[in-house]
Amino acid sequence: MRFIRRREALVYNTPGDHVTRDIREGVAKLGDLRFRVLDSAGLETAATSGSILARTADMSGNVLARSQFAIFLIDVRDGLQPLDLEVGQWLRRHASGIHTIVAMNKSESLDEHGVLTAAAGEAHKLGFGDPVAISAETGLGMAELYEILRPLFEEHMFQLTNNGLNQDDPTSEAETEAHEGDESKLPLQLAIVGRPNVGKSTLLNTLLQEQRVLVGPEAGLTRDSIRAQFQFDNRTVYLVDTAGWMERSGKEKGPASLSVVQSRKNLMRAHIVALVLDGEKIAKSKSSMSHPEVVIARQAIEEGRGLLVIVNKMDLLRENRPLFDKVIDAVPKEIQTVIPQVTGIPVVFMSALEGRGRIAVMRQVIDTYEKWCLRLSTSRLNRWLRKVMSRHSWKDSATQPKVKYFTQVKARPPTFVAFMSGKVQLSDTDIRFLTKSLKEDFDIGGIPIRVVQRSIPRKETVKSNSRNTGPRINTRMRTDKRATVSEPTTS
Repeated sequence: MRFIRRREALVYNTPGDHVTRDIREGVAKLGDLRFRVLDSAGLETAATSGSILARTADMSGNVLARSQFAIFLIDVRDGLQPLDLEVGQWLRRHASGIHTIVAMNKSESLDEHGVLTAAAGEAHKLGFGDPVAISAETGLGMAELYEILRPLFEEHMFQLTNNGLNQDDPTSEAETEAHEGDESKLPLQLAIVGRPNVGKSTLLNTLLQEQRVLVGPEAGLTRDSIRAQFQFDNRTVYLVDTAGWMERSGKEKGPASLSVVQSRKNLMRAHIVALVLDGEKIAKSKSSMSHPEVVIARQAIEEGRGLLVIVNKMDLLRENRPLFDKVIDAVPKEIQTVIPQVTGIPVVFMSALEGRGRIAVMRQVIDTYEKWCLRLSTSRLNRWLRKVMSRHSWKDSATQPKVKYFTQVKARPPTFVAFMSGKVQLSDTDIRFLTKSLKEDFDIGGIPIRVVQRSIPRKETVKSNSRNTGPRINTRMRTDKRATVSEPTTS
């Protein structure tokens, strides 16, 4: 969090438990340095094979394999532990090509007692050179760390230049500026939500095509909301895998309670929300969506987000064709029933474990996002309005609402304003008709659309002549309009 300057990772004092279980990624800012930083889940060299700790250690090893530098954090208040020595040996054996810097964290209180020098001498035994004393919580030692990293980064970039290699700009600022005029080309924020153990993390790994998130049969395995960046069809996508919080009781303590808050916050940052359902459970139950799933789907629509429903684990129904067809037929119908305000919400059936359906999911995400960013010109909308108003059945032409003009005021989601003249306003039925016609005629179904109306104020009809004298103006004000207009002038 100190590097990326925001509260992104879960932080909780649980000595007997590993709070971080997945790989977190962000753009670090240290002075004038900008670099991509990955927070690993920790290394447990003596973990039992197949356990959660062993799986997180494997993921950390994969992260190190594609890194150029590593900051080896130790808790200076506890002193050098046997596990620290084992991790040091592991790094020398498996990551010898990585420049490792030892950072003594939680050093804010040791210097006062004169213990810091002794602690640095002990940390020197790890064999990675002189350690740097820091405090991730208070910011102590960040200047010293900058002085160590800057020459290393400069040398690394010099080598890349000599080798003719280029690295992507981690901030994506160039891409944002290039697509500034076209909102649909800006980086896309996609959030994956769903009940625990429906396969959200497996789906994220499938979309990224790498083992970024820890997966397994244990429910509630994901604690952090994992944010990852990848490219699809020359488009930058930021993917957030939220912890499965929809069926939790609200009485959680510790890391579980923090993950609930974090998941809700990340959900509201998203542009497109992918709600993941369990196809196997749908086949065994009477309804496609539970109450928490309906709530989150409606919340996404009310917040103006694009919604995509993904039915996962369809590979488990492949042997039972009637159940397979039942799920494919029932889910879209039920979604339309429980969320009637938006028609045509896209549904994709897939198997994240087998990797089937990845392309279909991403194409549907891109299609929904482009509709969500759509902008229509006022002239085009008013030509459409004349046609659509003529085909609407009005009860009484005399009381028909008069729409002066129709325009789009914003995108993300598309929001339109009907400017009304006269006293008659559009009814709820009329607004629903206009919304439905917009979706059908411009092919923007499946996303929330907002139509509001505003009245055009009447203009004052009283005319005045600035060249008239004061008494002349007073005389006209005492007469009615017709008499004032017809009054002859004398010279």
